[in-house]
Amino acid sequence: MKTFCGRANPTTGSMEWIEEGEDYDYHQEIARSRYADMLHDKDRNVKYYQGIRAAVSRVKERGEKAIVLDIGTGTGLLSMMAASAGADFCYAIEVFKPMANAAVKIVEKNGFSDKIKVINKHSTEVTVGPDGDMQCRANILVTELFDTELIGEGALPSYEHAHKFLVQEGCEAVPHRATVYVQLVESRRMWSWKKLFPVHVEAEDGEKILVPPSEMENCPGVPSVCDIQLNQMPSSDFSTLSDVVTMFSVDFSKPVQSASTCYRVQLEPVKSGKAQIVLSWWDIDMDPSGMINCTMAPYWVKPSSALQWRDHWMQCVYFLPREEPVVQGEKLYLTACRDEYSVWYNLQRAREGENKADEEEHEADARVESPVCRCRAHLLWNRPRLGELNDQNRTRQYIKSLKKVLKTDSVCLCISDGSLLPVLAHYLGAKQVLCPPSRIDLYHPHELWQAFFKANHLEDKIKIIEARPELLKPSHLEDKKISVLVGEPFFTTSLLPWHNLYFWYARTAVSAHLASNVTVLPQSAALHMMIVEFQDLWRIRSPCGTCEGFDVQTMDDMIKDSLNFRESKEAEPHPLWEYPCKSLSDPHEVLTFDFTKTVPQHCLSTEGSVKLLRKGKSHGAVLWMEYHLTADISVSTGLMQLSNEKGNCEWNPHCKQAVYFFSSVIESEIQSDPTAVTYAINFDTKTGEIAMDFKL
Repeated sequence: MKTFCGRANPTTGSMEWIEEGEDYDYHQEIARSRYADMLHDKDRNVKYYQGIRAAVSRVKERGEKAIVLDIGTGTGLLSMMAASAGADFCYAIEVFKPMANAAVKIVEKNGFSDKIKVINKHSTEVTVGPDGDMQCRANILVTELFDTELIGEGALPSYEHAHKFLVQEGCEAVPHRATVYVQLVESRRMWSWKKLFPVHVEAEDGEKILVPPSEMENCPGVPSVCDIQLNQMPSSDFSTLSDVVTMFSVDFSKPVQSASTCYRVQLEPVKSGKAQIVLSWWDIDMDPSGMINCTMAPYWVKPSSALQWRDHWMQCVYFLPREEPVVQGEKLYLTACRDEYSVWYNLQRAREGENKADEEEHEADARVESPVCRCRAHLLWNRPRLGELNDQNRTRQYIKSLKKVLKTDSVCLCISDGSLLPVLAHYLGAKQVLCPPSRIDLYHPHELWQAFFKANHLEDKIKIIEARPELLKPSHLEDKKISVLVGEPFFTTSLLPWHNLYFWYARTAVSAHLASNVTVLPQSAALHMMIVEFQDLWRIRSPCGTCEGFDVQTMDDMIKDSLNFRESKEAEPHPLWEYPCKSLSDPHEVLTFDFTKTVPQHCLSTEGSVKLLRKGKSHGAVLWMEYHLTADISVSTGLMQLSNEKGNCEWNPHCKQAVYFFSSVIESEIQSDPTAVTYAINFDTKTGEIAMDFKL
């Protein structure tokens, strides 16, 4: 059965209907999953195996049969560990049908079909009894239901239900407990993902300062956790204000409560500063004694131990509702509130001479509601976008470029989502500045812009046009011609670097409204490409074969099929500042796009070859866009710096780059005749899509 799926094309801006097969969602889910990453997580797998062996032994020592319940079995790996450790029977629950089918095949291939029953249901729908899914309640509960925030995948409700209906009282649990740790820090870099800092503009008539509206200053932001590879955050980018403290623990061997609650700890800053950020991570003890421990602690907490790279569990960055100045040694209370799926934090000062009753009242005060953005800015700008708007070096490039192209009689049209360019253009002397609405108007950004203009006394200086570029009429522009067309370009619907070429399509749509001598900024763009070896990111696409002695080839094949269904022919977006890599080739400019002209009818194609100059494994190609604002000023969305000796790369931290993983990896040696990678890249101007092919 075929299904028609509607989608807004991120590059051309047009609405499209695409015919998809009934398995499309399944294939997408599997192709984009992190199953391979989990199977490559040696530390996780070894610790789970040790914990399961110990739990089965404890049950056997009591003279009982070991009956295991494995919730969220995935490949069936943990159930196979239990069966090989001597468990009498395992019930493996998996709600995702293609995954459950794969688990059945994997269990059979490894010879455990008589010991493991795969149940394709949500655990809350599983029945127990002579005619049920399970013959009896289990006495060992094994799960891997955790995300970076620990509880974001619904671990608590699943545990709560399992203890009530599926496992015996006093059961063994692997993991036995989880503990959440926090540390208070000051970090201008991370704080720039929540706040908009004032922007200083040197104009003809003196310095202007663009300030955010008070609604934004006092807004708690959005509730979703910011999960990142904190091990890639250099220590120079933050300052720790407290020691690491335990925030809360959950004992999975006892009944678990999922109802909303708060936890509170007392802190004494080890240093004075501005408390802005709570960094958080967790660890799991696989056994009651805590001897088998798996931790997500970042590099500065356990500097002596080797860090296990993983992408399925990272670390959390939480933003306090507002910046709090703190003094070394003063008494503070940090409160963590949680619901079933998320956690948020609040910081309070202890009051002078506080007694027990005061403390309880204080605790009640601290029970804050989940943060909700009321200023709309955090809905329009995600965290990397706020970081980009706060990047002073980047802003300076745009200011320098605008100064070159603006005149006192310039009529300026700005096409970019949630951009500060209209305000910069006004400050730098444009006679009139107009901007169409953002491509996504779900958040009513008009109200945000009105608050913005009011805060900066610009109410009547910049005009928001009530029409998208393709629907512009001369009346919208008061019958004037546009003399300067500007864009960053940035659009909220863009996932891959070239999706922002929507600017070119919008420029084409407004051609009739442009003056004959119009200046377009940026004047052009170029697609760049480089062959790289990843330190770790390759694992998410690498077949596993066997995992702790179990054959999981079926899973590898399943991922490969789903990738071949669509994704492997495409690049995928990754923020490469979090994923170190080394360049094996020089960066190459492969396609150029001339914004001074309209989008051509014909495709833009290129082919060529890239020499591998360094020794290493070619895991894939990285692609990014560079925008030429003027003849001599450019901004890059990808490579910022390349160290030539080792090939270490510094990437734009505000953008995701496109990664095209090669289906086979080639190991290059440095020799007189270097290995070459040939490429063919085609930009279809009708669909706005880029197809690429690489041969090693």
